[in-house]
Amino acid sequence: MEQKNNMSAEEFLKGLWKENPVFVAVLGMCPALAVTNSAINALAMGLATTFVLVSSSLLVSLFRNIIPKQVRITAYIVIIATFVTVVDFLLAAYTPVVHKELGAFIALIVVNCLILGRQEAFASKNRAGLALADALGMSFGFTFALLCIGVIREVLGNGSLFGIGVFGEGYEPWVIMILPPGGFFALGFLLLAFNGVTERRKNKAKLKDLN
Repeated sequence: MEQKNNMSAEEFLKGLWKENPVFVAVLGMCPALAVTNSAINALAMGLATTFVLVSSSLLVSLFRNIIPKQVRITAYIVIIATFVTVVDFLLAAYTPVVHKELGAFIALIVVNCLILGRQEAFASKNRAGLALADALGMSFGFTFALLCIGVIREVLGNGSLFGIGVFGEGYEPWVIMILPPGGFFALGFLLLAFNGVTERRKNKAKLKDLN
């Protein structure tokens, strides 16, 4: 039991940092750049993706021995599309403003290579517990990355955070940050910072081993 718990914890944690979908694997770039012009949009997209990834991974893992190998990709896409439709209807019903802001990018979750990739590479080969831990870790890592980009773009581009002003009336917004190029600037800065921290941790580990 303890070994299983350790494995689940390891699978969960790897998605947050070591194998972060955006900062390491560079997956899901379309929503990471397109809908992160505000923190609330980034959070909503992250949570929508979390729901789809966790639900589909759990279902694929449970039915991994039943789905024929010849049609597995088609089956995965049908499962993913079903949960995307569910989250689309939920957002339209309960948060119509956010649903309108995200627009077609909700439907495009179906073709997010992060989700299909986790079904093929992990959920279809492991038990439900591990598949759930992997999906939660990857989706939380994805949401964290989107939120980081969204916070930077909204704070600099609008002078606000989740719609609340943070700099006062005298602040001159960096309008470019809420435009498409702003997504590339924010992502580039975060990739630089993320890789810098990772490299320093590796160097510290090497020095520790040498000592």
